[in-house]
Amino acid sequence: MAIKSDIEIAREASKKPIAEVGRTIGIPADALLNYGPYKAKVSFDFINQAQNNRDGKLILVTAITPTPAGEGKTTTTVGLGDGLNRIGKRAMSCLREPSLGPCFGVKGGAAGGGYAQVVPMEDINLHFTGDFHAITSAHNLLAAMLDNHVYWGNALGFDARRVAWRRVLDMNDRALRSIVNSLGGTANGFPREDGFDITVASEVMAILCLAMDLKDLERRLGSIVIGYTRDRKPILARDIKGDGAMTVLLKDALMPNLVQTLENNPVFIHGGPFANIAHGCNSVLATKTALKLCDYVVTEAGFGADLGAEKFFDIKCRKAGLTPAATVVVATVRALKMHGGVAKDDLKHENVAATAKGCENLTRHLENLRKFGVPPVVAINNFITDTDKEIGEVMKAAEAVGAKAFLCTHWADGSKGTEALAHHVVDLAESGQSKFKPLYPDEMPLRDKVKTIATEIYRAADIACDASVEARFKELQAGGYGHLPICMAKTQYSFSTDANKKGAPTGHIVPIRELRLSAGAEFIVAITGEIMTMPGLPKAPAANTIRLNDKGQIEGLF
Repeated sequence: MAIKSDIEIAREASKKPIAEVGRTIGIPADALLNYGPYKAKVSFDFINQAQNNRDGKLILVTAITPTPAGEGKTTTTVGLGDGLNRIGKRAMSCLREPSLGPCFGVKGGAAGGGYAQVVPMEDINLHFTGDFHAITSAHNLLAAMLDNHVYWGNALGFDARRVAWRRVLDMNDRALRSIVNSLGGTANGFPREDGFDITVASEVMAILCLAMDLKDLERRLGSIVIGYTRDRKPILARDIKGDGAMTVLLKDALMPNLVQTLENNPVFIHGGPFANIAHGCNSVLATKTALKLCDYVVTEAGFGADLGAEKFFDIKCRKAGLTPAATVVVATVRALKMHGGVAKDDLKHENVAATAKGCENLTRHLENLRKFGVPPVVAINNFITDTDKEIGEVMKAAEAVGAKAFLCTHWADGSKGTEALAHHVVDLAESGQSKFKPLYPDEMPLRDKVKTIATEIYRAADIACDASVEARFKELQAGGYGHLPICMAKTQYSFSTDANKKGAPTGHIVPIRELRLSAGAEFIVAITGEIMTMPGLPKAPAANTIRLNDKGQIEGLF
C-alpha cells in the first residue's frame, strides 16, 4: 500500500469550524476574529478576561542534536497534544509559524507530519493570517524611516558606517544578503552598504514573541538600537518616532492564531523567531493564554536541547515567568545512528553498536536538562526501519541516566501512538519533581553567562574572545545591559561550533566572534561562527515542484 503524503492526509481531514474548536477550551465565538472557517485570532479582550483562570502545566518538547536523518519535534509536539486529549485531559499545543523561505527551499513546512498534523496545512505553511507580512512591513517601515531621516538632514547624526538596521524579506534570496542602497543620484539619498535578512531573523519577530501586550510591544519596539553616532552613542527606534506606526502595523499580528489538529484538538500557532540569533520559541502571549485555558500545554523550542531548550528556559521562561513541569526529548534511532558514525545512505541497516554510541548525544541532553531542574522523558519517534534491538539500546541509555523512553508511533497512528508517553508526562507534571531554575542569575556578568552556557551545556573547556569582543563585553556591561540573558548563535548540528563533530564532544573551545545587542528583545546575541541570517535556495528548490493541479489544489508542498 502506498504511503500517503502529508498534504494528502491533511486534505482528507474532517475539520470542524474553528468556533467549535474554540468552544472546547472556553473561547466563545465572539472572541474569535475569523480568517475563513478554520483559522482565527483570539481577541485581546478575551485574553485579558482569562487572566484570572488557574494556570495549567507547561510541557516542553525538545530534541537531540539535529541530523539530516530527521527527529520530528513538531510532529511529536502535535502527537503528544493529541495523546493528552485522548487520555481525557484538556490539552493543547503551541507551535511556531512556518516561514515561506524554507517552504520553497529545502526544509519544508512546520505543521507536523503524517497523522500528527495541524490543519489547514496549506494555509499555515503559506500566508496563514498574514503575521509574517505584518512583521516584514513593520521592520522595513523602520528601515525606510531611518534612511528618510538621513536624507532630510540627519539631525540625530547617524554614522553611515554604523547603521545597525538591515531590511528583511520572508524568502530565501542570497542575492540580497549584501547590497548598496540609495544609488541613482542625489534624489535617492546617500548611498551606503545595506542588506537583507529573512523575516524570521528580524528583531521585530523576536520582540513580537516576547511582548506581553500591545503596550509592552510598543515599548520594546522603541528600544531597538538602529544605529550609532560617530562617537558611538546608540540611536533608538523611538528617537526617529518609528515605534508608534510599527505597533499599528503589528496590532493584529500580536493576537494568537487558533487552528486544530487532524483530531480536532486546539492549537495555537503564533510567531517564529530564528532559533540561532533569536530564542526560537512561539509567542509568550500564545503560551500564557493557553495555560489559562487548558490543564496541559505542550510547546516546542527550536533545534536541539543545547540551543532551543536552553533559550526556552533562560530567555522565554525567565522573562515571562513560566515554570515548565516536564521536558520531552525527541530522538530517532536513525539520527542516533548518525551520531554513532553511520552514513545517511546506510541508516536502513540495523546497527546496534552505532545506536549505542549515538546515545551519548541523548544522555548528554538529558543530563543537561536536569541542570534546569526539569524532569525529562524520551520520545522515540518511530521509523519502520527501526529494530527491536536498536530501540532497546535507546531505552537502556535513557534509563541509565534516570529517564524513561517511550516508543511513539504518532506519525502513523495519531494520538493512539502517544498514549503511553502522555500518561507518563501527566505523572511527571503532577509529581512535583520540577524545581525549575535558569542556568545563571540575572546579575552574573555577561562574559560569565556566555562561559557558563559554553562549559555547562556545550561541555567546552573555555570560550575565546579577541580584544574587540572583550571590549564589547565591557561596553555592554557598562551601558546597563549586564542584566540581560544571553542568546547563543551556534551551529545546531553539534555541541561544539564544528558542525561535523557529532555525538557528545568535550573539551573544545567556543570562539565568540561578535556580540550583538537586541535591546528591544532584551537579550545579547553571542555569535560563535558564521551565522546565515539570509538563506539561499538549493540547486533544486522545493519551489520547482510546487504547483496547482487541475482541481485547483496545491501539489508538491510535501
